[in-house]
Amino acid sequence: MANLEDIPSADLMTELLRRMKCSTKPDKRLILIGPPGSGKGTQSPIIKDEYCLCHLATGDMLRAAVAAKTPLGIKAKEAMDKGELVSDDLVVGMIDDALKKPSCQKGFILDGFPRTVVQAQKLDEMLEKRGVKVDKVLNFAIDDAILEERITGRWIHPASGRTYHTKYSPPKVSGVDDVTGEPLIQRKDDTAAVLKSRLEAFHKQTEPVIDYYAKKSIVANLHAEKPPKEVTREVQKIFKDIDVAWDFFLIFFLNLLSVTVSFPCAGK
Repeated sequence: MANLEDIPSADLMTELLRRMKCSTKPDKRLILIGPPGSGKGTQSPIIKDEYCLCHLATGDMLRAAVAAKTPLGIKAKEAMDKGELVSDDLVVGMIDDALKKPSCQKGFILDGFPRTVVQAQKLDEMLEKRGVKVDKVLNFAIDDAILEERITGRWIHPASGRTYHTKYSPPKVSGVDDVTGEPLIQRKDDTAAVLKSRLEAFHKQTEPVIDYYAKKSIVANLHAEKPPKEVTREVQKIFKDIDVAWDFFLIFFLNLLSVTVSFPCAGK
């Protein structure tokens, strides 16, 4: 852990102001669901920064846990070394551990999980034990025919997760991240053949997850075929409606509390 005395004052003040701003925002626990290339990677960093949430990508979490040799990471490596899939319970356990971090205090964005209804149920059980629940599921709805062009032109900054596209959202300098100047990469599975296989898996396994959460009335459908800025505006409208409802509840609760204090129960 870094010594605070060694951190520049400007950086400390920036972080302090960020935390003060975040403290005023209502908690949000979000799941992003959509096929590969639907725009989840573009919207995730925007939502994360705007609403002070932590971004939990289970693939990255697994790799980090294995590299750090955490107890769950060791179990995950044992499974992978045997050629087995990492169990749902292990992945949910990693999410549970991650939620203890200060960066997840205001809530989280889950990207890439749950992929099946069973995983969704296990996630809900874990959150219930914490006394919380998923607030909103953003469904990035898009036609399969649009995705191939998106996928094959996609480039990624691996450290931050920032996503670019050679046609729709190119970097300022080709092949270089706008913020850090570091090189961008293209995933090995960003090909038409791999996309077809991944879409088949998505429709078979993950679309039922949308139905599962729709029954809880927490799914918001996004028009993911639109340009990124328009999708961002859709997301902002969804959260604005949620925040207005939160503000109304808070005012109602405070008024109710005021009445209760002003008029104590008879006989007290």
